[in-house]
Parts: sequence; C-alpha cells; structure tokens
Amino acid sequence: MPRDGNITRTKILDAAQEAILGYGYGGTSIDMLLAKTGITKGAFFYHFKSKAELARALLERYVESDRRMLEDCMGRAEKLSREPLPQLLIFLELLLEMFESMKSPYSCLFASYYYQEELFDDEVKQRISDTVRSWRLRVGDKLRAIAEKQAPRMPVDLDSVADNLTAVLEGAFIMSKTYNDGGMIASQFRHYKNYIELLFMAENS
Repeated sequence: MPRDGNITRTKILDAAQEAILGYGYGGTSIDMLLAKTGITKGAFFYHFKSKAELARALLERYVESDRRMLEDCMGRAEKLSREPLPQLLIFLELLLEMFESMKSPYSCLFASYYYQEELFDDEVKQRISDTVRSWRLRVGDKLRAIAEKQAPRMPVDLDSVADNLTAVLEGAFIMSKTYNDGGMIASQFRHYKNYIELLFMAENS
C-alpha cells in the first residue's frame, strides 16, 4: 500500500513547530528534524525544497489555525447573544476556557519568528502582521459596537484596547515559560476579560 504523503508532511511540520518554539528558527536544523522524525533527507526535500520553504508552510498552517480560532469563537459568541458586549465577553470566555485546558506553557510561533526577524523576508513578516491585525479589526469592531450602546467609563483608544488582548497573551506566553506555569496564560487573560467588563460597566452597577 502506498504511503500517505500528507502524513509525512504533517509529521515534519509538527516536529518543526516543536523545535522552532523550543530552540528558535536559527537553532533548528534540517538534520535535527530528520533525527526527530526518523525520515530520510530525500523524503524531507520531496515535501520542502528548503528550510525557508518549510518555515513558510509552517507559518501558513499556524495562520489558518489562528484564523479558525478567532472566527469560530467569535461566531459561537454571536450565535449566543445579539448584543455586542455579551458577545465579546462570551468570546473572551471561550478563549479563556481553551487556555485553562492547557497543561503546559504555551508558545506563539509568530513571536518565535519575530525574535529572529532578520532571518525572514518581508513576505513572511507581512503575513504575521496581517494576521495580528485581523484580531485588532475583529475585536476593535466589537468594541466600537459596544461603545455606541454604552460609553466606556474612561477615555480609551478602542484599537489600543483591542491590541491589548494580543499584548496580554504574548506577555503571558513569556511569563508562562519563565515560571514554567501553563496556568499563567489563563490567569493573565482573565485580567483582560475583567478589564473589559469594568470598562463598560454601567455607572449605576
């Protein structure tokens, strides 16, 4: 029976992601991946012509996973409520549940790439930038819809508040690695959710 090439490709991508998150792109070699996966060099180059091509394929897979997480969670939240504030809070709670289920510290591939951005071309960096901005747009639109119904309790830049979600997560990823505590991500993310609730809490609440 012929082997499924997709299985081998996925095996390489999985090993590459683990290695890059652990050692960085510069610290990850093709020989390291061959040792981790047990595949031949010929099999590797059948799927990826170079390490750079592997990095781009890994990024595209990660971008698609990130996009699905954003749209799936926001879509579920929008089905559960018609009002923008409950929608955003449900969205954040769904993400929070996901982070709470993590048993070990989590890392972000986007951050790993940017730690060594000099090793990547402008196309790769633009792809990451566009993906991060998609969170600003999606969350920022929801924040503006909330603000039209309930003014925030203090003057804020809503795009900056949207960006703060990503800033909190990226910072929490680093802290979770520093303390070897996977729960750090959920606890820091809950602070962000609490902040959103307090920011739009009615004056008489």
